[in-house]
Amino acid sequence: MTTHFRELAVEELRASVDPNAFPFEHTGVLTPLEEGVVGQERAIDAIKFGMGMKEKGYNIFIAGPAKAGLTYIARTFLEEQAKKEPTPPDWCYVYNFKQPDEPKSLCLSPGRGKELKKDMESFIQTLQAKIPEVFDSDDYRAKEAEVHQGFERRRRQIIDELSEMAREEGFILQFSQVGMVIIPANKEGQPMGQEELSELSDEEKKALREKSDELHEKMKAAIKRIRQAEAEFKEKHAKLDNEIAMFVVGQLLEHYLEKYEDEPGVLEYLKAVQQDILENIDEFKKKPEGQQQVGPFPMPPREAAMRRYDVNVLIDNSETQGAPVVIESNPAYPNLFGSIERQAWFGALFTDFTMIKPGALHRANGGYLVMKALDLLKWYLSWEAIKRALRDGVIKIEDLGELYGIFSTRTIRPEPIPMDVKIVLTGDPYLYHLMYIYDDRFQKLFKVKAHLDDQMDRKEDTVLQCARMISRFCEENKIRHLDRTGVARVLEYSMEVTGDWDKLSLELGDISDLLREANYFAALDRAEFIGRDHVHQAVQKRIYRANLIEERVKELVKKDIFWVETTGSKVGQVNGLSVLMTGDHEFGKPNRITATVSVGRDGVVAIERESKLSGNIHTKGVMILTSFLKERFAHNKPISLTATLCFEQSYGMVEGDSASSTELYAILSALSGVPIKQGIAVTGSVSQKGEIQPVGGVTPKIEAFFDICAHKGLTGDQGVIIPEKNVRNLMLKQAVVDAVREGKFHIWPVSRIEEGIEILTGVPAGELQPDGTYSEGTIFRRADDRLKEIAEIVKKFGKEENGAKGASEEGGEAGCPSCDR
Repeated sequence: MTTHFRELAVEELRASVDPNAFPFEHTGVLTPLEEGVVGQERAIDAIKFGMGMKEKGYNIFIAGPAKAGLTYIARTFLEEQAKKEPTPPDWCYVYNFKQPDEPKSLCLSPGRGKELKKDMESFIQTLQAKIPEVFDSDDYRAKEAEVHQGFERRRRQIIDELSEMAREEGFILQFSQVGMVIIPANKEGQPMGQEELSELSDEEKKALREKSDELHEKMKAAIKRIRQAEAEFKEKHAKLDNEIAMFVVGQLLEHYLEKYEDEPGVLEYLKAVQQDILENIDEFKKKPEGQQQVGPFPMPPREAAMRRYDVNVLIDNSETQGAPVVIESNPAYPNLFGSIERQAWFGALFTDFTMIKPGALHRANGGYLVMKALDLLKWYLSWEAIKRALRDGVIKIEDLGELYGIFSTRTIRPEPIPMDVKIVLTGDPYLYHLMYIYDDRFQKLFKVKAHLDDQMDRKEDTVLQCARMISRFCEENKIRHLDRTGVARVLEYSMEVTGDWDKLSLELGDISDLLREANYFAALDRAEFIGRDHVHQAVQKRIYRANLIEERVKELVKKDIFWVETTGSKVGQVNGLSVLMTGDHEFGKPNRITATVSVGRDGVVAIERESKLSGNIHTKGVMILTSFLKERFAHNKPISLTATLCFEQSYGMVEGDSASSTELYAILSALSGVPIKQGIAVTGSVSQKGEIQPVGGVTPKIEAFFDICAHKGLTGDQGVIIPEKNVRNLMLKQAVVDAVREGKFHIWPVSRIEEGIEILTGVPAGELQPDGTYSEGTIFRRADDRLKEIAEIVKKFGKEENGAKGASEEGGEAGCPSCDR
């Protein structure tokens, strides 16, 4: 009988949370958790350390399971901490008047970037209006006329002197389309014709030619003097224009120089703007007119001459509080480092500094950039560029089209911006180890590892923290708050996930999804708060959506297609329990495990191993069985047997050692000939010393066997044997709890193989006596006797075989016809 063995009480089958113990009615009255993170003290300490270390290389890698809410924790915690840090400056790109292909970057105090852009637009617009007015004024016209008249007087004086000189020498100074011309004159003062020239003697012609050459030299000198006077005029005119322009520009610019006196970069830029305006003052003299479409080609959005005075505000931190926290979900190269856009004009593509667009690194400069490590590694170019930027400390905007030869058009090379970004990567711990080992620069750049846990201790203070975290989640996501019963059910679900009464799940993604789903069912009920029933319904519906395969397996078992017996007794046959995974769902499945024993020397043989359907851990478990048999029965004799184990109707891989105790029970039954009760299923691994060790998935295993027993009919003798150390992992469903309460189902915790075999057979296991034998009538005595019998058979067979072999050899030697002896 098995009644003297300990059975689990109803209170031990499931951990429950008393909602009346909570000091609140619902989460709406709780103060939301400030940091939004609970139970991650180790990781939070590492993140704080990484945030505080401003030296190079102390970037952060947050490692943890996918459902631990890596990005959520990174965002919520970083945002809370970043608010306490100083706000980074604005960044702008402006025209480089010395090297137009290399736009200059400007660093300004937060919020002053857009002020500068607005001020420059106002400044240029004012100049475009004021300068034409000034140059169209009577005062300017009078001064311009005075300069022009001075030049004309000088020019006329030079021409008159040259004309008088020519007349005295008998020549006339004339003006034509090609310039000034000196020609001979007759006595009447008229130009000398060809007939008159031909009548001159050779000596007269020679004298005339000499005078003409002399006058031409003087004319050249006069032309040179006119050009000098013209240059002086232009210089005076330009000086006049500069003085007028300088008066207007300087007067307007003085206000901005005072406004930005604490921004050295802006002051330098404004002085460069002033110089460029003075050098190109003619472009401002024209009155601005409305833009018109000329011809069939589109015009640029703004006149190129004025476009260079624009300010491209790359980063505006006017509304940023503290350091920025940027989450980049698609870390492609342009998304990280920015891009240079192009615009079509006259059938070609052109670009300038106003088309420079920022990337995530620019937006996060002075703060934190959060990315998933796996997403970043998918973009190899981005990963290499990130490492290069961290090493060099600058953010460079490079045109990929030009880099790879996609575009052959002219482009620009913006001045790099100093980089002050803390990179925060999130990912699986295994991915962290791979990157640490195989990327030599990773360990130099990411020196801070924040390892997130997937569970925390269940204590009174942590339970209250969880309730406050739920309160924060409800407020952030605008869903109903939970009443105390709802919180209790969420905590119970958390323990179901961990499979431990003393632990709560930290898989925030899973818990948050459960809260949203429970809110949906609360909305259907028009409830004010999310209660226990709503959370439970969400849990059951989640299982229902994912357990189609489980239902199909159960159907096959119920139809006896998968053969599982729940009544009677059989020798060498035990109901084992396994767990199947379908990705988003796990469930238990009963397996019929059989053992046969025969004379031989092969030891324990697993058919799964021989057919290559066994994993390494299962193979290890089978080898442990051989060690156990030797430890218990080979103390006074050699063991010679062949024991064959098989998972009946198993058509896939068998892995794990959770069935090793089950296999041992089957072997002991086969050796002793004592039948095993088929209404009892077993799980648990065994050591060489016969100790029952804990295994995983105890709850779904028990529930799976219970469902089969309930379908075939509960007899009151059915149950499951589990390891003693797994008791605090049980979170059984209510149907199992009710059956145990009514005595229709039993759960026995055991710590040694002897306890289990006695429960399964109702026969004592037996203890080793001083004479090396076991007590009469016990399982071990019967098994020992059978092993002795097998050993004798093997010994006798060996002698007979050796004797027959010896006789054959003697006969063959004596009667050898070919032997000469």
